[in-house]
Amino acid sequence: LKPCAVYKDPFRPGSDNILVLCDCYKPDPDGPRGLGEPIPTNTRAACEKIMTKIKAAEPWFGIEQEYTLFEPDKKTPYGWPKEGQPGPQGPYYCSIGTENAFGRAVCEAHYKACLYAGINISGINGEVMPGQWEYQVGPCEGISSADQLLISRFLLLRVCEQYGVVVSFDPKPIPGDWNGAGCHTNVSTNAMRAEGGYDAILKAMERLGEPGKQEEHIAAYDPSGGLDNQRRLTGAHETASYKEFSYGVANRGCSVRIPRMTEKEKKGYFEDRRPASNMDPYIVTGKIMETTVLPDFQ
Repeated sequence: LKPCAVYKDPFRPGSDNILVLCDCYKPDPDGPRGLGEPIPTNTRAACEKIMTKIKAAEPWFGIEQEYTLFEPDKKTPYGWPKEGQPGPQGPYYCSIGTENAFGRAVCEAHYKACLYAGINISGINGEVMPGQWEYQVGPCEGISSADQLLISRFLLLRVCEQYGVVVSFDPKPIPGDWNGAGCHTNVSTNAMRAEGGYDAILKAMERLGEPGKQEEHIAAYDPSGGLDNQRRLTGAHETASYKEFSYGVANRGCSVRIPRMTEKEKKGYFEDRRPASNMDPYIVTGKIMETTVLPDFQ
């Protein structure tokens, strides 16, 4: 185990207790600090190499983590009737009221836990499907973005444990006319944030749209090589089809959305809406940088 980041422990406040994020390596007595090669599931190591190479670009990420709360039976979304389904989507997004918002106590407790731990959590909201919520982590620079998202998921699991509910990161937890769950990833570099940075954003769009890149990214955007996202990225429910790449200004039906103010100010960021809610943040942030920024550092 190699310690990577340290956070305050919100479940044992008022002391020096900490949470330590580590990545894993094979043992090698002759290696530096006794570390050998990264184990196969250590995706952080590859991401860190990319982030180190492009460090001068100062990449910022803001990740929108959606999740769905379930009863302990893992079948009934929290707040849903045991038999049948609630009313259609519409009144639940950013909602208030007992009849609309199911699980706010969990969402708020998680928010406070993240703040205490030092996670750069920047917001929470109820989502389109009842029992579904979102929180945002960022802006964070480089590898710290994925580190903080991973710890924030750990904290969410711990909070749900205390409330006796189950959290799902499945990108399409309920089939039918219900929104899926994503992990929209907002991206910028110092070139994109500078005056005239819109050209750098359009350059990134060209690279994301190159032949074969859509397939590469879809395969990287969920842990099943794209199969999970096929259930979510259908072209309906505020998604673009996984079969082709698209981008547009203020368009939630595109693969990548460019905010209206970014177009107006000719600088800012873009939002990749394709990553699934169960995505690996090291793979996703690394892949976006590999495609859009790394070619400038080769």
